[in-house]
Amino acid sequence: MNAIGKANDMPRRQFVALSGALGAGALLTGAGGRAAAATGTGPGAGAAACCPCPTDPNPPGGGQSPCPPNHMQGLCGSPADTDPLWQDVQYCTQGIVPPSGQRPNCLKTTQNYVVLHGRPQNQHNYLLVPSCRITGIECPFLVTSGVANYWHEAWENARSGGDVPVQYPYIGLGINSQSARRLNQLHVHMAGIRDSTQARLQALEASGRIAPQPAVWGDAQYQAPVTGTQGSGDRTYRILRLDSLTENLFELLYVHVVRRFSLDMAGQTLIVVPKAPQTGPTRTFYVLNSDSSLHDGTNTCDHLLVYT
Repeated sequence: MNAIGKANDMPRRQFVALSGALGAGALLTGAGGRAAAATGTGPGAGAAACCPCPTDPNPPGGGQSPCPPNHMQGLCGSPADTDPLWQDVQYCTQGIVPPSGQRPNCLKTTQNYVVLHGRPQNQHNYLLVPSCRITGIECPFLVTSGVANYWHEAWENARSGGDVPVQYPYIGLGINSQSARRLNQLHVHMAGIRDSTQARLQALEASGRIAPQPAVWGDAQYQAPVTGTQGSGDRTYRILRLDSLTENLFELLYVHVVRRFSLDMAGQTLIVVPKAPQTGPTRTFYVLNSDSSLHDGTNTCDHLLVYT
């Protein structure tokens, strides 16, 4: 889904100050666009008012506290907020019917996230949305060791054989920046990408234009134009290769790009493209980042992901 909107930016110094208080891991911003959930059946209504966050003693890919602490509600959102996508999450996890009366189709509900349809609704446009109140990439909790690994979970659902597979020749995952999203609950788009995008990334890797490790992700030699959806033209991305999605991508982005170049985390977009075709247990992932500080950069993942 292509979600364009505007949210209030948090001054970078405020983000850094809070992150410093939380420790080295707590610095970031971001978000994706919301695909409005389609009407469907879900849990029954009548649940009590929101909300402690759901907890899981062993969240996948995260630590022991997968929701932001109460003192971070000013930056990460309050459970009492009325964002429509957050209301959809509360319906799936607690049975609280949204004020609109429209019940989303809860494709999968876990302790850490729910999976919903994107808009337009089809078999290659889904959203993975945290069950915690997290407005977007600007929430500093996302770079801490306690956060669940939403990227890994998105891939495990979207891949062939996953619970909510993206039925498209090639798969892409993405989130939008704070300014390029319409709804303020963190969500990872699970969608398709064009054949030409996959081919371009493999060609860049073959020519040594993709960063082999996070420490050099922001180097100029690993910035390259990639053509996305038809008519969108080339956009410049910083491109990294990873052999798994076990690391916290938000923290890698903050430490090796945002902090290194004194950028604003809220202005970043982040896209993951699994290299294909591959067989066996090992898989390579291309991790693309861009923002408006780059020449021909972008703050949205919508140029690369195919929703329609």
